[in-house]
Amino acid sequence: MKVFLVYVRDEDFYHILPDRLNKNKDDGKLKVMAFPPLGIQTLAPVLRKRGHEVRMFDTCHPEMKQDNIAKALSADKPDVIALSFLSTTSYRLLKSMARRLKTENPNIPIIVGGAFATNNASQILEDCPYIDCVGPSEGEELLPDYLENINNPEAVDGLVWRNDDNVVVNKPRPLIRDLDQFPYPDRQTLPIEYIESLPLDIPAVVSMDKWCTIQTSRGCPYKCIYCDIPNLNQGKWRFRSPEHVLGEMQELSDMGYKSIYLTDDHFLLKNKRIQAICDGIVERDLKFKWGCEGRVDSVGIQMLPYLTKSNCNFLAFGVESGSQKVLDRLKKDQTLEQVKYAIDEAKRQGIEKVHGFFVVGCPDETEEEIMDSFRFASKLSLDSFGFNRLSVYRGTPLWTEYVSRGLIDDKEDWDKWFRCSEVDPTVLPADLVHETRQKGYKLLFKNMIFRHPVRTYRLVRGFSKFMRFSDVMRLILSPFRKINHSKTQKLTDKELEIQDLRKAS
Repeated sequence: MKVFLVYVRDEDFYHILPDRLNKNKDDGKLKVMAFPPLGIQTLAPVLRKRGHEVRMFDTCHPEMKQDNIAKALSADKPDVIALSFLSTTSYRLLKSMARRLKTENPNIPIIVGGAFATNNASQILEDCPYIDCVGPSEGEELLPDYLENINNPEAVDGLVWRNDDNVVVNKPRPLIRDLDQFPYPDRQTLPIEYIESLPLDIPAVVSMDKWCTIQTSRGCPYKCIYCDIPNLNQGKWRFRSPEHVLGEMQELSDMGYKSIYLTDDHFLLKNKRIQAICDGIVERDLKFKWGCEGRVDSVGIQMLPYLTKSNCNFLAFGVESGSQKVLDRLKKDQTLEQVKYAIDEAKRQGIEKVHGFFVVGCPDETEEEIMDSFRFASKLSLDSFGFNRLSVYRGTPLWTEYVSRGLIDDKEDWDKWFRCSEVDPTVLPADLVHETRQKGYKLLFKNMIFRHPVRTYRLVRGFSKFMRFSDVMRLILSPFRKINHSKTQKLTDKELEIQDLRKAS
């Protein structure tokens, strides 16, 4: 069969590099600051191995938008369209995409997948008539099974599909245990060069080295109330063998990749595995630097010397708060002492860049406790940091709590997300959260300039290599911008029609 694999992105979370950095391209690839669409890159070779023909699209490319894919639909006439998307922020775009493609050819079935689709499979089919079925959870086994049973959807375990006006939920498909069985992702077909950047929603180029992402494990066993990963993976952590990971890393090194980021939800969980991967990188003399994320209370903190030796130069920790009370409310199951030890140890062992993720505007958090987070951050050996306002999404324990408290209507609000300050009376008002956050950033920036001038200079100088001065200033001033407190709204069919008319005109 001929299959279109389309990754639908939120327009706010990628940046095409300016012409001066996109010129003189020998390979014809467009340079974009964005994480690669690892989901469809992973599925493509799986389907090809089964004898299917695959064409991939990533909507960050200006020639891979709705109209472009619709034209390709008419020219190539695929048998199936598989749309992948991440979260509620891109659902409206996905609906618009499905409507456009179904209008172009009503006979081609459309299946969707991704994290949001996994949590909301039945609701999506009830809401969007242009989507024929949903493939929840992992696609490596479900999608080939669906293609083989295209006229017999009831035979596909895990599939959620429409039978006339009824939504049918097939029996669940178990999680994949053997992650070594699949071929390595296709990183060559898309005409896009993905550029390494800080984990922020604003332009912050880290390097122009050839860069990509890799996933060596899936899931996380912890139960932080703001995270849907345990729900998506049934609270389990599964991993690929060191040998299989090193085989992919060898391939990437041979392809000229100089920087790799592990998208594992939690890499630092199994010491022997960490050591085997790090030792393998050294023994094979693989020519790249790499980074990953982990928890501060991980046993893997003991493995930091191995990470450094194997050229790990970036490590991100979910710190979240400088208040133990807030950490406990978030069910983070970590202490401030563990945070400080892990970050100090990472710097002591030679990790070049250590990043801290924080959240503000948490349930029961006071103004003083928000400032405690900034004061705490100022005492840590962090090279970069982000203080995002806590939001609630369907599939998280916090969403379930808010539904039980009557703050969210699960039937009406399933396709929305909310900043906690908008819906929870135990959270400080949004304006006060933002004002306190601005005050905290001023304190933190002052501390960086006067207490760590060399580190701050190196950070800004690093950005200046690839960014205009105006973009550097935008990065620095971004925490002080006025925010929009409006809630995410549903895109009705009428609004879709208006949107299409505007595009046509």
